[in-house]
Parts: sequence; structure tokens; C-alpha cells
Amino acid sequence: MTVVRRETGLWPAVIPAALVCAAAPAFFVVQWAWLGWVLLALGIGGAWLIERRRGDDRVKGDDRVRIGARRDTAHVVGRSPSLTRDLSLIGLGMLIVSVIPLAAELDNLAMLRFTLALGGAVVVPYVISRFVFRDRAISFPWRTGKRWGRLQWGWLIAVLVLGWLILPFYFITSGVYQNWPVVDTPELIARLFVGVGAVGIWDELFFICTVFALLRRHFPDAVANVLQAVVFVSFLWELGYREWGPLLTIPFALLQGWIFLRTHSLAYVVTVHLLFDAVVFAVLVHGHNPGLLDIFLV
Repeated sequence: MTVVRRETGLWPAVIPAALVCAAAPAFFVVQWAWLGWVLLALGIGGAWLIERRRGDDRVKGDDRVRIGARRDTAHVVGRSPSLTRDLSLIGLGMLIVSVIPLAAELDNLAMLRFTLALGGAVVVPYVISRFVFRDRAISFPWRTGKRWGRLQWGWLIAVLVLGWLILPFYFITSGVYQNWPVVDTPELIARLFVGVGAVGIWDELFFICTVFALLRRHFPDAVANVLQAVVFVSFLWELGYREWGPLLTIPFALLQGWIFLRTHSLAYVVTVHLLFDAVVFAVLVHGHNPGLLDIFLV
């Protein structure tokens, strides 16, 4: 019998991972930074204790993955991922994002602040993973070499239609469009367009290609998807998707994770997100300038 030997324990490991991901609501929803720090410390510390108490190869300085029925004769095929390291990378990314307020602003300083913080939350974990930990846990698979099928093209059309039907009702009737600054000049409208699109691309780079990818190394896809959605939705809450926004953002976050699992294409999930954000942009302009884009039902 051939067995792939990886020293992983699903359910004990879920607890520290859940604690780390729970830091996202602490940082971005209730905005208690101290609670976020505590949860990160407990989660990463718990992961370290689990790996230490396991008494497996990693503690002895050998974190290799083997294939074979007997440990002494098994063939080495790779290295077992460290939960402590991967949760640390997720926590580091959230810490970097949490140093700035996420309220949407369109002045030069605010846009620079967003660029540095959000960019750092992607670049720093990637660099550490790639060049310090020397693994390829984080990657950005832009092209898969496969053409999009009818179902994928159909979903892109559905995103536009559903966005046109749902988003104006949500933004206008709840008043959350006021969480974004007034855009009443061509320059401000252009800045909003760039900002909404850039944050949408970043969402996929961080939540899918970083958080989700790191969690998938340790948990089943469904568990990893739920955990990344907690982080994703919490960020969107502080960004402005409040009131009953989670009724929309939770399914959206879970769907983006599921779509990535099916397509393995960053290009596709980014396209879906940008189409969604195109409708968001149009609704925000419409909300602040009634009559300018009179294309919605609300």
C-alpha cells in the first residue's frame, strides 16, 4: 500500500486558523485593534503549540513529505507546510492593512496610503514565502492556457445582470452609497473609477491568491473557503459595504473562492470582480448625481 505522509491534523488546526481569521472582524468591523492583536497571537501561538506537541518530523528538523508504507523506506517528495508560518503570513497581511483607515477617500494622500498598505499586504507575505521560507505557497496564476467555456461567459453576463438588479437597491435604499465620497466632477469620477477597480483587483490577489491559497494547504477546500470569506467580508464592511451588505458580500466571497477552485484562473475571478465593481462604480455615481446615469430601476 502506498501512503502520502503529511503531518497534518485537520480539526485541532482549525481552531488557531479560526482565531487568526477572527482577527479580521476585530480589525475591520468592531475596529478593536487590541482584540485583533490578541486573536492573532493566540492563533499563531496555538498553531505553534499544535505542531510542537505533535512530535513529528518538523520538530526534529525534518519537515519532508514521504510516500511509502514504511517511514524508513518512504520516498521523499516534498516538505510538509507549516501551519504556523502560513497563519503568520495571513496575520502579517492583515496587520499591514489595519494600519490605515479603510474609509474611501479620493485625495492624493489617501490613494497613496491605500496603494502602500494594500500593496504591502500582498507583496510582503509573497516575498517572505518565496525568498525566506523558500516555498511557492503564494502564486498568481493569471493564465491557465484554457479557453473560457460557455458557462464561464454566461456567468460574466449574469454578474452584470444581477449587479444591475440588486446593487442599486442595496446602495440607494440603505444609504450606504454615502460611505463613499461625493463624486461631482469629472476628476473625482475618474478617481473613483480607478480606486474601485484597483481595490477589486487587490481583493483577489490577497483574499484568494494569498489567504485562501495558504489555508488550502492545511484544510479541505470548503473549510478554507469559509475562513477566507470571514476575512474578505470583514474588509468589505469597513470599506463601506455595511447595513445588510453581508447578505451580498458573504455569497460573493464564497463564490469567488469556489470559482477559483473550478477555473484555477486569477484572470477569470478578477474579470468577475471587475464587472461587479463596474456596476458598483456606476451606482455610486448615480447615487451622488441623480439623473446623470439614469439606467437603474432605483
